Amino acid sequence: MNAFASAPGKVILFGEHAVVYNRPALAVPVTQVHADVEVLDSPRAGIFINAPGIDLHAELNSLPPDHPIASVILKLFQRFEISQRPDLDINISSTIPVASGLGSGAAVSVALIRSLSSFLFRSLTDDEVNMLAFEIEKLHHGTPSGIDNTVITYNKPVYFIKGQPIETFKVGKPFTIVIGDTGVSALTKESVGDVRRLWLRDTANFENCFNEIAQIALIARRSIEHGKPELLGELMDHNHALLQGLTVSSPELDKLVDAARNAGALGAKLSGGGRGGNMIALVEQEKAESVANALISAGAKRTIITEIK
Repeated sequence: MNAFASAPGKVILFGEHAVVYNRPALAVPVTQVHADVEVLDSPRAGIFINAPGIDLHAELNSLPPDHPIASVILKLFQRFEISQRPDLDINISSTIPVASGLGSGAAVSVALIRSLSSFLFRSLTDDEVNMLAFEIEKLHHGTPSGIDNTVITYNKPVYFIKGQPIETFKVGKPFTIVIGDTGVSALTKESVGDVRRLWLRDTANFENCFNEIAQIALIARRSIEHGKPELLGELMDHNHALLQGLTVSSPELDKLVDAARNAGALGAKLSGGGRGGNMIALVEQEKAESVANALISAGAKRTIITEIK
């Protein structure tokens, strides 16, 4: 008996950080990268986790209960009231860079929830998968928005406001994004925590900034739905400047953003928690390769060209 599930990466187009404070954000799946989980019967007694990408080869009981992978397994057993644990081999692989803003942790959680529940012959709706994945995100990110697990679970473009019903939306006209990875690992939990501390010290100014980001996200959604993605470039530039003001950019991110603009991108910004990880650039399709090459020349460790449709 075996069960398999896969989950895509994700990229935030607009609204990061402000989304934690109940403002809207836009995010889209990135299917060029994904997390894959296979669950099999094991000839050995125990539950053995094999995740070579993070150098993890361990039996479940040897891991602390709040370990990112162990916590998913334990939460599912608790939900399904399983006291007699089966003997399992769980193989996890991922092409999503870790701590880069592409939702690697949430993708592994979603794929693991789906594969393990399928193996156990327990059916979960997308809403239930999303809720469980969000519980795991809270364990590891402190006060996450929930946008990562939401866009990855539903595998659709999402307009997200924390605590409100999920809205997927249609893309009126496909457009091309180049993602540039700084290669600098940065924990979302740390940048979210730093912004919260600054918000507590200067609430009025930070609220004004969040309101500006919210307006950008709203205009961006309308532009995408109405088939006018070329308007997103200027919005990206404005959003990046605001994120710099929140102290979540970095020299590496700013260098890649500038390189993309100089190579002909229509606009560019950091994406995700910041301080490292990824940036995104809106490009005309015929310029995607040249912008990607410019990013590599400016220090990007890898690039992904993805069409949003």
